[in-house]
Amino acid sequence: MIEFLQQLTNGLAVGGIYALIALGYTMVYGVLKLINFAHGELFTLGSYLGMSLLLSFILGGLLSPPLAVMLVILMIMGLVGLSGFVLERAAYRPLRRSNRLAAVVSALGASIFLQNALMLVYGPKYQVYPDQVRITMTLSLSGLDIPLMRLLLFITSTLLMVALYLFIHKTKTGTAIRAVATDQDAARLMGIDVNRIISLVFIIGPGLGGAAGVFLGLYYGQIRYDMGALYGLKAFTAAIIGGIGNIPGAMLGGFLLGVAEAMGAAYISPAWKDAFAFMVLIVILILRPTGLLGERTANKI
Repeated sequence: MIEFLQQLTNGLAVGGIYALIALGYTMVYGVLKLINFAHGELFTLGSYLGMSLLLSFILGGLLSPPLAVMLVILMIMGLVGLSGFVLERAAYRPLRRSNRLAAVVSALGASIFLQNALMLVYGPKYQVYPDQVRITMTLSLSGLDIPLMRLLLFITSTLLMVALYLFIHKTKTGTAIRAVATDQDAARLMGIDVNRIISLVFIIGPGLGGAAGVFLGLYYGQIRYDMGALYGLKAFTAAIIGGIGNIPGAMLGGFLLGVAEAMGAAYISPAWKDAFAFMVLIVILILRPTGLLGERTANKI
């Protein structure tokens, strides 16, 4: 039982990372019916920028590690969100009236460009997050030892997701996002600036992905320039499992995927860890093709 709970907490922590990345995919799809294939690279960009800023703040003695981590997460959300805004303006908006294949090719080109840019700047080898910001303490509860980093990661990622959900469903801007997702032409007739809303979606989604990149570096300690391909694919899988275009579905799919991976690695084989994600996807698509919570069509976000 202790082993099961250990793996459950591990799966929920990793699932929080998947869920944050998946939200970027599902928001863009909900508004544009477009899969942003460069989203995984934006997540990786956040992880590398977070490492650089943490090293600058801590080694320079500017901030204590806890303050540095909190400040860097906020900065990374802004910087990667800005990168998502630029990406939308440069790679997607000029092709909005074109066929979908052109947008897909542009997204793949942006993904390759960002990945190679990271390799040229940081090198092809693994990079290591500073030890000063990695929390090694554990919390003991009735014989269950939970790493404090794992608990903080789960809580922080959950709070970010809840904040996004409340923003989408409780604010005027969130209502505008849902209106654009439902019908762009009708939204324009109601006075909504559709281009501004789409740009906002490309800021929020990558911003959450950037935060996930920092969380991943803090959790595992190592990052690599091409990790966005695998994590992006898993997060996209999580979005499909929950129901593409469905924000609660992306959250559920991320946590479910993380738990399935952790349990499979613990009780079957760690060598099959990455395969479990796609096994879960196949099973769910067979049983429920629209995802666990269903794909949003009339109200995608």
